Amino acid sequence: MGKKLLIVVDYQKDFVDGSLGFSKAVELENNIYNKIIDYKEHGNEVVFTYDTHPENYLSTQEGRNLPVEHCIKGREGWELYGRIDSLKSSEDIIFEKGTFGSLDLANYLKGKAYDSIELVGLVSNICVISNGILAKSALPEAEIIVDAQCTASFDDSMNEKVLDVMEGLQIRVVNR
Repeated sequence: MGKKLLIVVDYQKDFVDGSLGFSKAVELENNIYNKIIDYKEHGNEVVFTYDTHPENYLSTQEGRNLPVEHCIKGREGWELYGRIDSLKSSEDIIFEKGTFGSLDLANYLKGKAYDSIELVGLVSNICVISNGILAKSALPEAEIIVDAQCTASFDDSMNEKVLDVMEGLQIRVVNR
C-alpha cells in the first residue's frame, strides 16, 4: 500500500451551517469524520485547508463578487464544523488560504511521494476542484480522488457538472 494523503477542504462552520451554509453540507459530517479516522488509523497523513478572510473581506475582489462575509479569521464561522474539529490534532498541517486554491498546499505537495491524494469537503465546484487541480499539477503521477459522498455544492446541478469536469481532468470520482 502506497503513501496516502487526505485533504479536508474548508469544512468550516460558515460553509456548513453559517452564512454560506446549506443542508447537504451538514449531511457530509459523518462521512468526512469516518474518513479522517480511517486515514489516521492507517498511519496516513491528513491536512486541512481553511478558507481565511480578513475583516475587510467585503472590500476584496472576492467580497465584491460574493458579498457575504464568511470565514473571517478569528470568528466562530472560521472554525471547523462539528465533530470534524475534534479530529484535528496539533500535528496536522493547516493551510490557510485567502482564495479558492492554496498555492502553499501545492508547494507542500510538490516532490512528495504520495501515491494517492483524496479530497473531501466544501464547496465541490469552487474550492474542492481548485485544490484538486493544484494537487494534480503538483504531483501529476499521483492518483487524485474525490469522494462524491464527502463533498457537495449549494447547487446540486453544479455539483454533478463539476464531478464530470473533475473526471475529465483525470481526477477519480468515487461513490458517485
